[in-house]
Formats: sequence, structure tokens, C-alpha cells
Amino acid sequence: MARLLRVLLLCGVLTLPALAVRLSGIELDPVAGLLLYGIAVAAASFLLAWAAEAAQADISGGLAIAILAVIAVLPEYAVDLYFAYTAGHDPAHVAYAAANMTGSNRLLLGLGWSLVVLVALAVTRKRTGKPVSALVLESNHRIELGFLAIASLAAFVIPATGQIALLLGAALLGLFVYYLVRVARTESAEPELVGTAATIGALPARTRRTLVIALFAYAATVILASAQPFAQSLIGTGTRLGIDQFLLVQWLAPLASEAPEFIVAILFAVHGKGSAAIGTLISAKVNQWTLLVGSLPIAYLLGGGGLSLHLDGRQIEEFLLTATQTLLGVAALLAMRFPRWAAWTLLTLFAVQFAVPGQTARYVLCVLYAALAITALVRNRRHIGATFAAPFLPAPRSGVRVPELADQNAK
Repeated sequence: MARLLRVLLLCGVLTLPALAVRLSGIELDPVAGLLLYGIAVAAASFLLAWAAEAAQADISGGLAIAILAVIAVLPEYAVDLYFAYTAGHDPAHVAYAAANMTGSNRLLLGLGWSLVVLVALAVTRKRTGKPVSALVLESNHRIELGFLAIASLAAFVIPATGQIALLLGAALLGLFVYYLVRVARTESAEPELVGTAATIGALPARTRRTLVIALFAYAATVILASAQPFAQSLIGTGTRLGIDQFLLVQWLAPLASEAPEFIVAILFAVHGKGSAAIGTLISAKVNQWTLLVGSLPIAYLLGGGGLSLHLDGRQIEEFLLTATQTLLGVAALLAMRFPRWAAWTLLTLFAVQFAVPGQTARYVLCVLYAALAITALVRNRRHIGATFAAPFLPAPRSGVRVPELADQNAK
């Protein structure tokens, strides 16, 4: 209990300076603002992650899924919606409207999925002494994969048309709502909490519920209060230091907001729960491609824009790159196995984009992702129908499990 209080107090202390400055109306230097509000967003994200995990002990069904889904994307949601809303009356912000989303999306798959698989394989090899080649997912994760497959195909409409139309946004939000309803009907196992979330989950019911609600409310307040100055500080810092503002918005903010989710997933992998870890990250991808992207044109319209959020050339390239990367991720998992080669491939291609930036490099990477995705689709073609049908079929019974890992000789 004492350790829990120290951890929560530390996160709270890290958020207080940002709240004090925000409420006072003090204008900070961009670099100072970036550090102050960035630290606050990161600390609040940890509080959200722990509260969301612990809430599973008390909330079940559709309500739990809805809360956890919104929580998962709240940090980047706040930043992206601020830029989309501002772009409605300030065209200069159109360039950043979806930068945070494309960055966090590629970070989640290229770095998050890959590290979780590699950690899970290493842990299992150490425990069993047997060579392993792939992480095998539980069969119920095909539902989330099916939703991600549908969303990833819909995502190609954006770079093809150069815009996120309000109609497409409404369709994606509808898909998100159906996703909630569908997964709510799936029988779930008892939650397996780790770390700080496990400590919160072990508290007496009344204390636990009060603490979880307080953490939700406080962390959400911090993130929403910090979103606008944090976004402005990102742009101001880029101008001050001569750094590409787009890259700061695209990568620095996601690193802060995705850190708690990565840590929770890696902890699952370290504890031998690799399938649960990947399942969590797949769900996060579904949330980003449906709830987050679908909300952008609405924020743009409310900010004074039109019925479509028109993207500039750079964002069209980024969306195409993000969509092709997602397609490869889906194609590689169709057989419900995450091979080691796929993890290293995704991680390597993710790193390459930083080594060779530029328009030509982005299009070359798009071609590579697409070619590898087509190869994986052909190889796993017998699973395509089952994956796309999974969201519309009765859920599998709970308790049906498959081995976590496949050995080197598995066919």
C-alpha cells in the first residue's frame, strides 16, 4: 500500500506544475512548455493506464470496453482533435491534423507489436529451454483482428481521395460502436492484472472503485488541460530549434502517450501472457483507426471547416504509409501466429523510415509494406474469409485456449 501511495503521489506531483501554469494563464517559452506539459501528459497517461487495468475488476461487458477503448486513445485523441478543430478556422494547422495519429499508429505496430513478440519469445525460450519461432494468439483475438482488417481497408480511402470525409468519419464511428457491441457479447476471462494495477485491484472494493474513479477524473482533466498548450509548444519548439514541427507532433507526443500502454503490454509478455499483450495492442489499433480517425472530420467541422478535412501532400503520404504498414500487420497475423520474422521485419522497416526520411523513401516503404503484405496474404489466404467473418459470427466460448507459442518444427 505504501508503495502504491508513493507511485501515485509521484505521478500527481509531476502533473501539478502544468495545471498551475495552465490555470494561471502564464505564457511559457515553447521549449519549457514542451517539457512541462509533456511530463504532465506522460504522468497522467500512466495514471489512466493503471486505472483502466484495475477497473476490469469491477466493470464488465460493454461499459468496461467503452471506457477502456476511450482511455486507450485519450492522450493522442486530445492532441489530434485540437489540431483538427483549429484547422477548421486556421488552415496553417491542417498540416498537423492527423500527424499525431499516424505517428502513434505506426509506433504502436512497428515498435510495440514487435517488441512484445520478441520479449515473449525470449521469455518462453528461457523458461522452457526450447527454441520458439512464433507467438500463437488465442482464437478469440480473431474478432479484433477482423475489425482491424476492415478498418485497414477503409483507411486506403483517405490517401486515395486526399481527404477524410465526414461520411467516412461517420462510417468509422459506426464501426467503432459495432465493435463495442460485438466485443461486449464475448465472454471474457478473469482479468490478469500486473504491477501497480494489480495493487489497486487488490484493494477493498469500495476503496478500489473510489480510487479508480478519482484517477480517471484527475488524469483526464490533466490531459485535456494540457492538450492545447502541449500542441502549441510542439510547433513553437520546432520553430525555435529549427526542427521539423511535423516530426515533433508526429513522434514526440505519441512517445509520451503510448509509453504506459507499451509498459503494460511488455509486462504481460514478461509474465508469459504474450497473447494477451498482443490482443491489447490490436484493440488499441482498432480504436485509433475507427474512433480517433472518425472523429477528426467532426472536430474539423465544429472548428469552422467544411464537410471534409482535406489533407496536404505530406499527410497523404503518411496515411498511405500507415495504412500499408497496418495491412502487413493484419496479413502476418491471419493464421493467429506472430512469426519472429514478422516482428523483425516490422521493427526494421519502422527504423528505416528515420534513417532515410523524405518523400521518395516513404513511397518506397509503402511499396515494400504492400509487397510483403500481398505475400503474407497469399500464404495465409485460407484464413482471410474467417478473419473478415469473425466480427459477424457468434463469439467463441470462453476458456478455449491454444498454446502460447509454437516451436521451430511446428507446421
